[in-house]
Amino acid sequence: MRFSAAHFWVRAEGDEAVLGLSDYLQDQMGEIIKLDLPDLGDVLRVGRRIGQVESEEASSPLEAPLSGEVLEVNAEAIESPDVINSDPYASGWLLRIRMENPEELDDLISEEEYAELTTEV
Repeated sequence: MRFSAAHFWVRAEGDEAVLGLSDYLQDQMGEIIKLDLPDLGDVLRVGRRIGQVESEEASSPLEAPLSGEVLEVNAEAIESPDVINSDPYASGWLLRIRMENPEELDDLISEEEYAELTTEV
């Protein structure tokens, strides 16, 4: 698993990737109550805004950690965003994409680096 500075986790599976929000982000925001995500077939561009996440205390834009086409959107996460709070790395995933440029994975950081980054804050 790799992480973006914008608190997305990425799990590569061949030419596809599963994307979700880190436990750190959901912990900082509090109970997530609303998600605005791209639609099936949308094309993401790394670093560009792709949606919004909201809690009772905060709202944060979501930035794409990778470029690619959205193949699947987790309907359960949209209907019950609290799944991100309870299980961010499994059932709380957000999107499955077909990576346009797998080399972009090299720009993401490891779990260890992400843990260091988020404990320094």
